[in-house]
Amino acid sequence: MNSYRKLNWTLIICYLLLILFGWLNIYASSYTEETASIFSLANKGGTQLIWMGGGILVAIFILFVISPKLYSASAIPFYILITILLVAVLIIGKEINGAKAWIDIGPMNIQPSEFSKISTALLLSTIMSQHNFKMSSKKEFLKAVMVVLIPILLIAMQPDVGTILVYFGLIFVFYREGLSGWFLCWIGIAVILFLLTLKYSPSVSLLVAVGIIGVMRTSFSRRPMKMILSYLVFIIIAAFVPLILQIPQISELNPLEPHYWLSIMILIPAIIVSRREYKRKNKYFFPIFISFVISLIIIFSVDFVFDNILQPHHRDRIEHLLGISEDLQGAGYNVNQSKIAIGSGGFIGKGFLQGTQTKFNFVPEQSTDFIFCTIGEEWGFVGAVAVIGVFFTIILNILLTAERQKDKFTRVFGYCIASYLFMHVFINIGMTIGIMPVVGIPLPLISYGGSSFMTFTVLLFIYIRLDFDRWN
Repeated sequence: MNSYRKLNWTLIICYLLLILFGWLNIYASSYTEETASIFSLANKGGTQLIWMGGGILVAIFILFVISPKLYSASAIPFYILITILLVAVLIIGKEINGAKAWIDIGPMNIQPSEFSKISTALLLSTIMSQHNFKMSSKKEFLKAVMVVLIPILLIAMQPDVGTILVYFGLIFVFYREGLSGWFLCWIGIAVILFLLTLKYSPSVSLLVAVGIIGVMRTSFSRRPMKMILSYLVFIIIAAFVPLILQIPQISELNPLEPHYWLSIMILIPAIIVSRREYKRKNKYFFPIFISFVISLIIIFSVDFVFDNILQPHHRDRIEHLLGISEDLQGAGYNVNQSKIAIGSGGFIGKGFLQGTQTKFNFVPEQSTDFIFCTIGEEWGFVGAVAVIGVFFTIILNILLTAERQKDKFTRVFGYCIASYLFMHVFINIGMTIGIMPVVGIPLPLISYGGSSFMTFTVLLFIYIRLDFDRWN
């Protein structure tokens, strides 16, 4: 029994703090005089208490019953099972809030996309922990990518944009295991180009892309000043043309519009420079050229992604976030009310069950996606910082202990959990304070709901059990 003192009690205590605090806030967000008891099953707090009890039993089972060797051995069949459920949900699933992501099992709604986070983390850890795995190997790299890409594609068909964004966080796992840092840079660049194209036009995005490529090129040049001046002159000329022509915002290039010729002005110097560098057999030519091609693909696929993949309410919320449109009674209503609730909490909050925004249901989905505004209103700045601090402690603890693991499987699995948690917390809190679009994503272990709660319980306690083996 003394050996279990070596369990990661920091993670266990943080887990208990989050689920207890979440239970209180779920109760507060759904409180009515008719369901005043926190244990009443008519209140969401009572229902969540059942999930909490089930979660603790599952945690104990994982810690003391299941052999850690089972996780890598069962990774493939479990992944196949969840993939089948992801396909099944597209056929027999229940649609809620525009997403066909739930399967009815008796009185419960099960969301397979949540459990796919477990199966993906287990299989990814299994593949990356194999002795012959190298990120530089195209075969091994593609195998790992496919493990992540399959659930992303199936979830995109539901569609569930929030979960897809969480999966993109696994890029940090790939980076830790040897993926070039340029991939991380390109994710950031892709987001910038996507937003610029939406907000302004393809020409502006293309201008920025060429500027970024110019900076990349000069950073590798032996005579950087010469390259900087040539690109600077070109960028200044291209930047002033739209001002002179007073070009309006448009969503696509058209040969009859000045935007078309502006793009040609941008493309020609890039082609000339690329041709010159190719003749010089510059070893950096190919990656720079590929970067330019990727930029073009991103820029000219924005309209397709925006119009055909995102749901109408997602498009409205993104446009509201970017200031393209403003509708405080429609797409911007949730975020506006959420910011009012958080701001009204002040430093120490209004007190438990005293939140007016919460009590009078001004914010929709306040027990799930927008539960952080309940925390902000009733517990104030202090409560909000405390919650963020607990999440930060969990993520930091996982990363630090993952680096000390003897077993590579445990390290990769730890990074998967840390990535999931970071993306969930960042997106959820970001959308409640208006810096991220509203995509529908729970705050782990705090938001109401069984699928997400059980998923993070299983993930966290599998890691605690694997980490415990480090001492044995």
